[in-house]
Amino acid sequence: MPNQYHELLFTDAVKTIQAEAGSRDMYARQETIETTRNADLGPDELAFIAAQDSFYMASVSQSGWPYVQHRGGPRGFLVPLGGNTLAFADFSGNHQYITTGNLGDDQRVAVILTDYTIQRRIKLLAHAEVVSNPGAELLAKLTTSQYPAPVERVIRLQVQAFEWNCPKHITQRYSLADVQKATAGLQNRIAELEAALATANGKG
Repeated sequence: MPNQYHELLFTDAVKTIQAEAGSRDMYARQETIETTRNADLGPDELAFIAAQDSFYMASVSQSGWPYVQHRGGPRGFLVPLGGNTLAFADFSGNHQYITTGNLGDDQRVAVILTDYTIQRRIKLLAHAEVVSNPGAELLAKLTTSQYPAPVERVIRLQVQAFEWNCPKHITQRYSLADVQKATAGLQNRIAELEAALATANGKG
């Protein structure tokens, strides 16, 4: 199957449901394409990943339950290191260490990154490695002095497949930084008018 993402996730059970729902023929036609797709991250994928300030990562526990955790940091904190390798600094949180513990048994993870401003998201399947004692060179690539949160470890991802997700049902949202940037001109104009009004009232 040339679509690496589908090859990993389209099990027989999934294909059965696709057939019942009427989408199997469409995906089956895609499987006849000879060129392998959705395996190697390209410029568009890397640029999108580097522009995000948060993502969700799912791991699998010893009990068999999936566990999803939000990861956040400065914009671009999930850093491309070359090829299909990504890494991020694992900032100190609530000290439950569920994801870290899960990765000791099963390195498979699923990651979703969403840009709500432009209503776009990408899904990644990867093998995750916990780096307990990252060197200074690696930390320098993954951290910034403008975000001085304590780093407990580094998690390195080797992406196995990806897929751009359908934009349907992504509610458009803007961060505070986006709103401030978009309204900076208006705020400056308001300040100018308030200053002019204060001057005028003073003369009166």
